[in-house]
Amino acid sequence: MTETTVDTKNNTVEPTISGIGIREITTDQSGAWLEAGWRDFKRAPAIGLAYGGFCVLAGYLVIMSIFQTGQPYLTLPLAAGFMLLAPLLAVGLYETSRRLEMGENVTLWHSLNGFRRNPGQIGTIGIMLMLFFLAWTRIAMLLFALFYNGTVPSLDVLVWETFFSRDAIIFLMTGSVLGGVLAIIVFAVSVVSIPLLVDRDVDVITAVIISVAAFRKNWKVLTGWAAVIAILSACGMVVFLFGLAVIMPLLGFSSWHAYRGIIDTSLTETARLRRQVP
Repeated sequence: MTETTVDTKNNTVEPTISGIGIREITTDQSGAWLEAGWRDFKRAPAIGLAYGGFCVLAGYLVIMSIFQTGQPYLTLPLAAGFMLLAPLLAVGLYETSRRLEMGENVTLWHSLNGFRRNPGQIGTIGIMLMLFFLAWTRIAMLLFALFYNGTVPSLDVLVWETFFSRDAIIFLMTGSVLGGVLAIIVFAVSVVSIPLLVDRDVDVITAVIISVAAFRKNWKVLTGWAAVIAILSACGMVVFLFGLAVIMPLLGFSSWHAYRGIIDTSLTETARLRRQVP
């Protein structure tokens, strides 16, 4: 572990494990990251729309399944829970942006190669995110049970009971606080770690430590970036999920550029992963 700090390009860079540095970001970079993500989208629109279309289709399948099983009250919690798994779904988009950055061939098959670059470590963090998702689902079910006397609202009164009933404000505030805490934890764990696992030959523990350190160092800027992600994702969902076809790949590409802006690998001893597909 290195304790010294250096100044690179007017940013304070704090080397961590294996010389992977964390830049101190003093101003909001959300616009620049979104702009860079949009450029990647325009360079690889078919890949972006393929991932976005998959998210829309998966969303409808989930909604159909919870309605068929008589659990429509889980629609809102599962929509929020999508944010916990989205960083893992974006692995192929990170790989696409990485290839565009390196001037390598880019096709949908190449993007899927992102899941093969560090499969054991990416799989491990995927399990972590799934556990957070399952925990949030159980919390949501418990909240419904507590606020509605052990039962859940039927479909015909679901919207009224959730948003306009006497206990709706307390219910929504409690759910928002608990969900927000889980979301911030997941964001801190994954904001840097997953693209780092796609990019460099590191283990999941190292990647998570660096990610949490990066969040702590830049928590104000990154909290704003998390809010941008949440707002844009919500906008994509409210138009019957179809907005996710564009919003999801845009945020995935942009998140890669956020990683590249936060992490300095110029002095690292850790090599980039070898390409699996030429």
